[in-house]
Amino acid sequence: MILLDQTHKATSLAPDPERLVTLTLRLEASLRAIGGQGRVALASSLSAEDMVLTDVIARLGLNIEVFTLQTGRLHPDTVAMIERTETRYGLTIHQFEPEATALADFVSAFGLNGFYESLEARKACCGVRKLEPLGRALGGYGAWITGQRRDQALTRDRLEEREQDTAHDLVKYNPLAAWNWADILAYAEQFQVPLNPLHARGYVSIGCDPCTRAIRPGEHARDGRWWWENADTKECGLHQNNHNQEKIA
Repeated sequence: MILLDQTHKATSLAPDPERLVTLTLRLEASLRAIGGQGRVALASSLSAEDMVLTDVIARLGLNIEVFTLQTGRLHPDTVAMIERTETRYGLTIHQFEPEATALADFVSAFGLNGFYESLEARKACCGVRKLEPLGRALGGYGAWITGQRRDQALTRDRLEEREQDTAHDLVKYNPLAAWNWADILAYAEQFQVPLNPLHARGYVSIGCDPCTRAIRPGEHARDGRWWWENADTKECGLHQNNHNQEKIA
């Protein structure tokens, strides 16, 4: 399987079989335990990480629902992954869209693509298209799961596998925190997980189409997101605890 690694170099996967087995068994055990704790949901961006989690959830028949934030600015390949994933795994991915009035107010104030002009505008856009819909998506759940990894960004280097999401008063699980990009690709090959075609075109981190690009040679994965900003601002606000985690037992 040939894909791109995090420095935009072609790589033929040669995974460490023992490491992959260990990681997979640990992930399965973790998701089994999480799924037994009441209503739990996976927040999926249809990235490789979230597809790995979806595969485990479906393969083990776990009682974990899946949702995505349909921001209205997703890449067509990402939108196509929703139906592709539902068909492959026989599940429903619940979609949450921006509130129409709030979106119109944002466009009136900043312009459709005003997020390129200032951090204020970009955060306002993320607030309307992601944060408010996330709040609705999490309603009724006791915990949620993400595909975050520690090596994805400077803001995630102290990411815990289990943390308290104080913004939504929920427990948040990051079961892939210790995985690296090679681990994700190795699992995807082993279990024939469908992947977003953008990954094969140099997109490692995937978000909204106007705010995501393929990385250049030598760049870090997160350099493809909001590339006009400093590295320490490259979060949309979905994960407010990053760099300020509260570890819980």
